[in-house]
Amino acid sequence: MDMTGQRTLQVTQQQVWEALNDPEILKACIPGCQKFEPSGNQKFAVAAGIKMGPVSALFNGSVQLTDIVAPQSYKLNFDAQGGVAGFGKGEAAVEIKPLEKGCELHYTVHSSVGGKIAQLGQRLIDGVAKNMAEDFFKRFEAELEKRYPPVPEPLSLGSAPVPNQASSGLPAWMWGLGLVVVVAAVAIAYL
Repeated sequence: MDMTGQRTLQVTQQQVWEALNDPEILKACIPGCQKFEPSGNQKFAVAAGIKMGPVSALFNGSVQLTDIVAPQSYKLNFDAQGGVAGFGKGEAAVEIKPLEKGCELHYTVHSSVGGKIAQLGQRLIDGVAKNMAEDFFKRFEAELEKRYPPVPEPLSLGSAPVPNQASSGLPAWMWGLGLVVVVAAVAIAYL
């Protein structure tokens, strides 16, 4: 299974990088996540409860970060086992590009699953993965907004206040592993 995406965020490249490398933020943002802990050199132990159709299980695994170019990109490899439900493994690349206001988060994921979850059909797996990724980004954006509240723009004389506009989509949060955030979220989403 392959997935690509991008999100425009209303915070700086450095702020997204820090959030994607914060295990507590990732744990809070990854749907079903019960554990996201450092376990060595750029490695994290992860546990998440996943439900796909009639199959649900606790998946335990790891995420390893490589090719780190702070604060703009990294790659991650993930592997998780869910007992009789099956397994998931894959790799992801995350890139954060600065913009005039905020930044863009780009990610690509290649993963495979086996066991009972592989028997569910690609359409169901893809739908669940997409929903989990969207859920992750909503949570990630909320965490970023809590950590880095938007700064109001000054008003010039004679102008009326402009209502706040919602950000275009994402997190305001992947390495998630993001990139720990994004990566972890997307990685778990494929399990």
